[in-house]
Amino acid sequence: MKKPAGFALLSAWGLALTLMACGGADRPASHSESPPNIILIITDDQGWAQAGFRGNDVIQTPNLDRLAAESVNFTRFYVSPVCAPTRASLMTGRYNYRTGVVDTYIGRAMMHSDEVTVAEVLRDAGYKTGVFGKWHLGDNYPLRAMDQGFQQTLVHKGGGIGQPSDPPGTSYFDPILQWNGEQKPYAGYCTDIFFNTAMTFIEQNRDHPFFAYIPTNAPHSPYDVPESYIEPYRAQGLDDKDARIYGMITNIDENVGKLLDLLDQRGLAHDTIVIFMTDNGPTTRRYTAGLRARKGSVYEGGIRVPFLVRWPGTFQPREEERIAAHIDVLPTLLEAAGATVPSDRKIDGVSLLPRLLDPEEQIEGRTLYLQSHRGNVPQRYRAFAAVTQQYKLVQAKHFGQPMPQDARLELYDLAADASEEKDIAEQQSEVFERLKKSYEEWFEDVSSTRGYDPPRIPLGTEHENPVILTRQDWRIVGPDGYGDKNLGYWEVEVATAGKYEIRLRFPKQEAAVRIEFALGDAQAAASFVAGTESATFGPFALATGPGELEARLIREDETFGVKYVDVTKVE
Repeated sequence: MKKPAGFALLSAWGLALTLMACGGADRPASHSESPPNIILIITDDQGWAQAGFRGNDVIQTPNLDRLAAESVNFTRFYVSPVCAPTRASLMTGRYNYRTGVVDTYIGRAMMHSDEVTVAEVLRDAGYKTGVFGKWHLGDNYPLRAMDQGFQQTLVHKGGGIGQPSDPPGTSYFDPILQWNGEQKPYAGYCTDIFFNTAMTFIEQNRDHPFFAYIPTNAPHSPYDVPESYIEPYRAQGLDDKDARIYGMITNIDENVGKLLDLLDQRGLAHDTIVIFMTDNGPTTRRYTAGLRARKGSVYEGGIRVPFLVRWPGTFQPREEERIAAHIDVLPTLLEAAGATVPSDRKIDGVSLLPRLLDPEEQIEGRTLYLQSHRGNVPQRYRAFAAVTQQYKLVQAKHFGQPMPQDARLELYDLAADASEEKDIAEQQSEVFERLKKSYEEWFEDVSSTRGYDPPRIPLGTEHENPVILTRQDWRIVGPDGYGDKNLGYWEVEVATAGKYEIRLRFPKQEAAVRIEFALGDAQAAASFVAGTESATFGPFALATGPGELEARLIREDETFGVKYVDVTKVE
């Protein structure tokens, strides 16, 4: 059971005063005795160097550059190499393997509902909470953002707008989104919609402590953005992909500027912590500031990202060179808010607040662990990194393919070789063995937390009816994927006995097709003519309990998966 959290005895204001009384010299104090508002912005696939403040002299990001100049700017901040694992750690303060999230799709990106999120703790501590953008930790009850502590939610489904989990007909322009669980069409460009809705939320709740989580799906593919943002970069000679990505980031930058202006206009800036970060490395190698590789890799280019923390009058703007990671966000924000960190589970992160308040605050040495790759069950040594302040042990290959037994582990001195060009494993054998042993212990620890079976999706609850199952969360049969030629099934749990109707939806068929459905003893099949786009079976009498829901199309000698399954309890 989740434990409620209330305000701790020390507010962020009280913590700052206490630290000063204990010897912290010249620390500025907060301008308010109430808990700070919190805005957490995370963009999708924006790399370490895809901003002006990182030395990129092509991209136009004046507002992010301003934010960086006013923030504690972390130069060694780490995340997972792909997005859903980063988001699980961000929300829970725990390594993603503890939460059940191991990858980004086909049933591997569903976070178990007994995980306690930062939104749940802040909500229970009196905050108004809202999320606007990409959730990517589960589309069905009880895994949705609205089930995990967010009181106001405007999100797309799955891992991106237009992916197979989203409704048909949606796109970055005029998207179909989920507003507090209800599907609605919106007019405009997706990033603008998310920021505008977040700013409305802030306006409505500015008399209360609020937590606004803004996880954009930009600049993730398909790289759609108004032409006015693309053309200036094409004119500078960028290829189409890079011009679109840079244009999407400039659009984000404009929205960040509007948000910062709103805080100034409403007198909220000094009472609000603003965090800007990204979820993994970039999808292009145009400008990387010397970091190796990109998204999907555990070399630095895939896991080191921007991390800016602004609290005017409380945090002194500067660069911070100590290592930190996604797992540190929850304990940091909860301490700043004076809220209680969950005590019934292991929190892997540490609060960065003492260091944010005082750059001289000593921090114990630590090792961070980053790992993710394609597969239902994580594999020891495959696509992992163990990072200390100086050294990094890494096996960065085989993200998408099985790892051979003779895969080589590499060791780098990041203090001297941030580009990871010189493997020093043979020269520093003691460091190599120490980090290898610590990684092995970590892997055993996180793997033993709950194992890697995904959550089952409940059917027939009062919280969601009908339940829409999509390829985002199916378990695959055969090669990985969620295209029309892939085949999968859903692990479900019938929560309430009764009669259920099953509707299967799929792309319009150009020829006659046979359609089959099975869930335990409930089975049906029928043939349909060309042009068919859906088929409805039932009602079936289903008993409570777990099961595997299968649905497929058979055309001539080929078998295909359906795109959506709507399960409706009809009583």
